[in-house]
Amino acid sequence: MEALAAPAAATTAETRTAECGSAVRGELVRVLFGHDHRAAHGPWRALLTTEPFRRRSGLAPDAQLRLAYGRLRTLNSTLDSAFRLAADPVALANMHEWLSPVDTALTTVAGIHYNLFLGTLLDHDGDGDVQRDLSDFADLTRVGTFLCTELDHGNDATALETTARYDRARDGFLLRTPHAGAQKFMPNTSTAGGPKSGVVAARLLVDGRDLGVFLFLTALTGVEGPLPGVRVRLLPRRMGSVVDHCLTSFDDVLVPREALLSGAQGRLDAEGTFSSEVVNRRSRFLLSIGRVTAGKLSMSASAVGSARAALAVAVRHGSHRLIGGVRTPERVPVMAHRSHYAPLAGALATAYAMTLLHRTVLRTWTEQDRPERDRPERDRPERDRPDGAGRAEAERLVAVAKAWITWEARAVITECRERCGAQGLLENNGLAALVTGIEGAITAEGDNLAIHAKAAAGMVSGHRPPRPPADPAGRELTDPVFLRELLAAVECVEFDRARAGMAEAAPGDALGRWNAGATAALRAATAHAQLRAAEAVAAATDALPPGSAAAELLHTLGRLFALERIAPRSGDLLNEGYVEGRHVAAIPAETDRLAARIAGQAQVLTGAFDLPAEWLADVPVAGAGYASAYDDPEGPWHRPAGDARR
Repeated sequence: MEALAAPAAATTAETRTAECGSAVRGELVRVLFGHDHRAAHGPWRALLTTEPFRRRSGLAPDAQLRLAYGRLRTLNSTLDSAFRLAADPVALANMHEWLSPVDTALTTVAGIHYNLFLGTLLDHDGDGDVQRDLSDFADLTRVGTFLCTELDHGNDATALETTARYDRARDGFLLRTPHAGAQKFMPNTSTAGGPKSGVVAARLLVDGRDLGVFLFLTALTGVEGPLPGVRVRLLPRRMGSVVDHCLTSFDDVLVPREALLSGAQGRLDAEGTFSSEVVNRRSRFLLSIGRVTAGKLSMSASAVGSARAALAVAVRHGSHRLIGGVRTPERVPVMAHRSHYAPLAGALATAYAMTLLHRTVLRTWTEQDRPERDRPERDRPERDRPDGAGRAEAERLVAVAKAWITWEARAVITECRERCGAQGLLENNGLAALVTGIEGAITAEGDNLAIHAKAAAGMVSGHRPPRPPADPAGRELTDPVFLRELLAAVECVEFDRARAGMAEAAPGDALGRWNAGATAALRAATAHAQLRAAEAVAAATDALPPGSAAAELLHTLGRLFALERIAPRSGDLLNEGYVEGRHVAAIPAETDRLAARIAGQAQVLTGAFDLPAEWLADVPVAGAGYASAYDDPEGPWHRPAGDARR
């Protein structure tokens, strides 16, 4: 992190303050991005400073789409290995984190190509006697896409109806779309961006037996358009990014036997005999689409990157935008008003907590997700297979974090847009794209509510967090340990409610049992995410020198984050004996005090987001001279009074 420039004679109080702010900012950069941030995040951050990635306003949708695919090729040209990127969930997440604020369409097509498509092929490459030439996908001669979701089937993907019938005479599979509801829905399969291939999820039929859903590598389009038997139709324009979402169908498209992505989930030998190490068909499918978990991590990364970018813009604008003060002609920044700064202070606390939770979850997953085979030619390091229980717990944490982070990011981005007023709605200021773009992250890689509910259901039966002591005497809201205990208590209370509700359901009624506990279970999963986020902030604070300015700032952020989550649950906590009446009464004033402290350091806190000056310069509303972006060279203010032009 570059130090802020300082005068040669650093003697004034102002200079000492600037130096202190720069040092704290540097510490916070390392907190957010790690001590190796130059290596891990630097290349992606650097892209934002280059001409191809500078903001372009006023482009028509088709031009925006061409720009996104052009940027994809520029990005690919900077990689030392497309295979290395595809095999590394940390690098994929970092890519999403930095590119999402720039171009949501680019982030979408890049995530699909490198993670869902190329990553899936790498995970299945070399199984048995199948060796695929993936060079066309590494150099983007062909762009990859991922066709799983169907018009009638999204979160219930195991019920997909596209079929892949094995034809013994031709030793291949015939891909067929049996009806309108089985059309593949939304992946980017048009001719935009060049020829494309897809990993297609289809139901494997062998000699009339339905063996479950598997993946098949299928060429979709060429230079002239869709290949024979493949039908591609653009969907209506959607909110958010301009990605070419389509309906794609198949009319007995023949693909070779080697197109089946084989593995432990299933294989078809040269004689057409099927075998599998996995008995359950649902488990076979989930094993095939394992890349969706890395996709959830990437969606979380997109959310934290977008939320931080929105906050950087809103805080800068709040400091530059002057309004009338109490006395005429006094002018004060709009950020001086508590009604303006308090929501942004809470959003800053949330953004730090989101980011640090994401780092924790990403680290937890990478410790579990170890590729089985060494691929030195593709830069894939050899790692150990995780145990099943640890992997399942890590996947559940990824899902809970993805839902909570993207929901929270939407709230943060919406708040920032509103704090920038009408200018926040203009395309050239970028916030409008972030508002709509986060909706894609909320839905992608599993709709939030669906994956949150699945994780919550698993936690009701398999997660028993330790219950904190209900002994609030002598405890104070200034104690972060006490605040984290209260967050843990909320989680326990909600899990108790969920289990009690389910126990009252009629025997044998699985849906009724879930419905009886669902509301509390969902709140419990949210409480779990909040607690893990608070713990991540605490761990980062403890890693800093005690009493340092950076540690004090993180301590303040952590307390505000916790109090804003405890406040709406204070009734439950009081009823269960975890707090006293004095605690409940003190929360509003304490929250206001913490918000004021954070607002006073908002520029330092957003400066630690490390957004390049070039990116901020392309956002008019973020600059002190934002009005110049709307200047009219023919305006009367450019002429002396009385020099009228008609």
